Amino acid sequence: MTELNNNRPAGLLAIDREMARQHADAMTSYEGARSLAGKAAASLTRTGKLLLLGMGGSHAVNRAVEPLYRDLDVEAIAIPLSEQLGQPLRLADKTVFVTSQSGESAEVLRWFEETGGTPDTFGLTLEAGSFLARATSSLIGAGGTELAFAATRSLTVTLGLHLAILEALGSDVSQALAVLRTPEAPDIGEALSALAKVMTIVTSGRRLQGVAEALALGLTELSRYPCFSLEGGQLRHGPMEMLGPQVGVVLFRDGHKTSTLVTAIAKSAVETGSPVIIFDCSGLKPIQGAVTIAFRPASGIAAILAMLPTAQRLMVAFADARVENAGTPLRSTKITRSE
Repeated sequence: MTELNNNRPAGLLAIDREMARQHADAMTSYEGARSLAGKAAASLTRTGKLLLLGMGGSHAVNRAVEPLYRDLDVEAIAIPLSEQLGQPLRLADKTVFVTSQSGESAEVLRWFEETGGTPDTFGLTLEAGSFLARATSSLIGAGGTELAFAATRSLTVTLGLHLAILEALGSDVSQALAVLRTPEAPDIGEALSALAKVMTIVTSGRRLQGVAEALALGLTELSRYPCFSLEGGQLRHGPMEMLGPQVGVVLFRDGHKTSTLVTAIAKSAVETGSPVIIFDCSGLKPIQGAVTIAFRPASGIAAILAMLPTAQRLMVAFADARVENAGTPLRSTKITRSE
């Protein structure tokens, strides 16, 4: 964690406080959700289909866990809640997870007003008294609503809720629990220096694309620089043209077989002159010319939980170096109450 001091912007101090408690809150969330998680798992076993709905950071978490449910033979798809409102997928015979850390965003209210929910709809939220928690059976994250701008703790806590559901479906979550109990905090100094002169950052992954999207969102919100995310295959199909010394590339690599594809695109990105950062749980050799932030070998939700908090530290440090009042939104609010 970045050392707290009196010169640090109030917005970042608020984020520091959220991040400092996220592992403990995620563990508490997992433990508290296990009963209702069993009901959600039973619904998934019956329907075999999952629609994950959320906005902003909640959608990024949905994207992160989407492949984990597919591994368990659940036909999972994550789309923004706003997209479901405008171009809806059929709800019949699907389990629906509606995720909103506040439980009060405009899209959540309108979706329930228009659909009434379904018997197989479950909420995931940090606020037990929220509209979402009242509207449907909801798994409640520990610690209450996240107060700081830009999602950090809320992401990790929501992953803790998913951990309980995945366990109820038969996943071995022991490695992920070990990550929460003994988190790693590798140094980010070299990575931050490598990004010192970039004007934008593109983040990317394969199985870990949801984590990449969460980082890009936070980077944009806090630094106010245009940072965005492209799935690894999509980055390869044309957008490599944008790369060069002023465009940073941040990649996520875990122990999954797709790690070889991440390796390949990392080598190509290094050749363009872009500064390349790799968050790495793969156990593979570091890539020459790239900055590697290494973790214990892991895959799946264990890799997500291992790397996400350190990616958040990099996100915060990058913004602090660029913006005087980082963490204080100018054009947004923590809870988006309008569409």
